[in-house]
Amino acid sequence: MGRLEALKRTVILQMSLIGLVFQTALYIYVWQQVYNDIMQSGMWRSFYRKGFWLLAAVYFVLLLFFTATYGGLRIGYLKPMDVFFSQVISIICTNVVSYFQISLLSLQLVTPYPLLLMMLGQFVISAMWTLISHRLYKRFFPPRKLLFISGERPVEDILKKFETRRDKYRIVKCIYESEGQRTIEQEILDGCDGVVLWDMNTGLRNKLLKFCYSKGVRVYLMPKIPDIMVQGSEQLHLFDTPILLMREYAMTIEQRFIKRTIDLVCALLLLVISSPFMLFTAIAIKLYDGGPVLYSQVRCTRDMREFKILKFRSMRTDAEKDGVARLASKHDSRITPIGRFIRKVRIDELPQLFNILKGDMSFIGPRPERPEIIRQYQEEMPEFTFRTKVKAGLAGYAQVYGKYNTTPYDKLKLDLFYIENYSVWLDLKLMLLTVKILFQPDSTEGIGENQTTAMRKIANQIRDEEKM
Repeated sequence: MGRLEALKRTVILQMSLIGLVFQTALYIYVWQQVYNDIMQSGMWRSFYRKGFWLLAAVYFVLLLFFTATYGGLRIGYLKPMDVFFSQVISIICTNVVSYFQISLLSLQLVTPYPLLLMMLGQFVISAMWTLISHRLYKRFFPPRKLLFISGERPVEDILKKFETRRDKYRIVKCIYESEGQRTIEQEILDGCDGVVLWDMNTGLRNKLLKFCYSKGVRVYLMPKIPDIMVQGSEQLHLFDTPILLMREYAMTIEQRFIKRTIDLVCALLLLVISSPFMLFTAIAIKLYDGGPVLYSQVRCTRDMREFKILKFRSMRTDAEKDGVARLASKHDSRITPIGRFIRKVRIDELPQLFNILKGDMSFIGPRPERPEIIRQYQEEMPEFTFRTKVKAGLAGYAQVYGKYNTTPYDKLKLDLFYIENYSVWLDLKLMLLTVKILFQPDSTEGIGENQTTAMRKIANQIRDEEKM
């Protein structure tokens, strides 16, 4: 099994790199035919031989960096359309950087049309290569046959999610913890490719996890909140005894200083760049119904400190005339036509750049919630306040890897992943990935009709976990 996995990873990497080589070759061809002659008008001579190799290397590294960051190399792990979309974003980012590189070398803003035509060709190459690679992956690496092990609580939602990836997973049997450890271990040995350990008794889960580890069986594990908290611990040794240190604060002083510096620099740059869009948005909102352009609302940031968040108004002026706080739902009638558009493209969030400059928010962090909604969540899951161990963010881990209508319990887990695994590189990566989710409409959907702000079934789930 280990050799097969190594072979799989090698094949995936080779398939991905070949596609990047084709795209780099197209870039060098366009440089030779168009931009090489423009160089002579600047301070640089035309590129030949070794110069082309250098150009190819720089472009390839840039393309590899953006493609790896956005997930364009994850053939077989992501859906084909997700891989293609990630590669499209990567190609655009790489060529934007390359355009300014060419302009700097030429000491002038060169014509972008050859690069635009080249990008269309690269999109075609990416689409064809993604399709071919996915078919090869499916042919040589069929879906894994998985044994699903769970407690007694409903599992329909997660089974539906596995069903959407039938190209990668196939649940061949579901078994419950009530059938006993020996029965479950025998089922594991009966020839499955992997095991899913879902929501179940912690003691039994740990025994099954060690059993699978001893037998070399792959495990897909649903983490509980304590599992995520332990991830951020520091490894120490007391003589010959290993110890895990869980600190009482989330970030060091150095990390906070670097994070604040990045926030200030990026907020100022984005305010300058986005000011025309903010002006047009303000005019459109004012002309539509004559109401106020901005909407302020009390939210909570680090240590539950309250502040007023700024947003472009996207709802009617009487959206909450009854004084009751509620999340936006799908097809919410309170949202204006202008508001629906600015929500879809996330322009409504731009005034929060002023909140970042003021220090109430950061670029990356858990999204701030209203105090009354937090209280609703706390009634069902007190752990929800763990999200306030760091400053609230304009975008966050839960927004990048989840959706607007992701359940509160899953959002809590995603935000804890960020808090307990924080690094400056993680912040920069999430900033880049935020660009990708701007073009994914499902990330802005409201909550479903049957989803309330604080769900009883999630509360029961957490309470049961604490008993295990």
